[in-house]
Amino acid sequence: MRILAIADEESKSLWDYFDKSKLEGIDLIISCGDLDPRYLSFLVTLFSGPVLYVHGNHDEKYKQIPPEGCICIEDQIYVYKGIRILGLGGSMRYKPGAYQYTEKEMKQRISKLWFRLFRKRGFDILVTHAPAYQLNDGRDLPHQGFQAFRTLLEKYQPKYFLHGHVHLSYGRIHKRYDKYMNTHIINAYERCVFDFEDENPQEHFF
Repeated sequence: MRILAIADEESKSLWDYFDKSKLEGIDLIISCGDLDPRYLSFLVTLFSGPVLYVHGNHDEKYKQIPPEGCICIEDQIYVYKGIRILGLGGSMRYKPGAYQYTEKEMKQRISKLWFRLFRKRGFDILVTHAPAYQLNDGRDLPHQGFQAFRTLLEKYQPKYFLHGHVHLSYGRIHKRYDKYMNTHIINAYERCVFDFEDENPQEHFF
């Protein structure tokens, strides 16, 4: 299954200079947050598969302008063609606002999913906005990752962990790809295409 992961910055190649052929071969689109909801609505009108999303810390506008035709997977395990996808959006709380959480609040969100995780026997892809603690995150509070995500990776060892939030354009050095234990970690900033079945995705990004 070929997946287009997107986050944080709208791709001009897809939005301003769109050619439908650019989505040929893509089976699933996953947004990791902080994207214009109209961008997601645009993609879903030209794509035959599902467009999934979680919220970023700047997505309060989704309440007034929801991405039409897209599927929110917040606090859900969404199954597509046998692949179990867990969604947990938002960032570390650094000021008042929606889609921001303390470490304790994120742990509470995850604890409420225990029965679904048990019933589904885990998950294959973790989709978040923020990274995991000390795995490609920032040391400043707004860009610090969640320890709770690390715990999820250690316990369930999904094949992929997709996140955004830490832009590749930032002055700090952030990587497109990393690996923790058995999990491939992909920073979805702007756009990244990979094959779910690929055992070495960092060598074959599109």
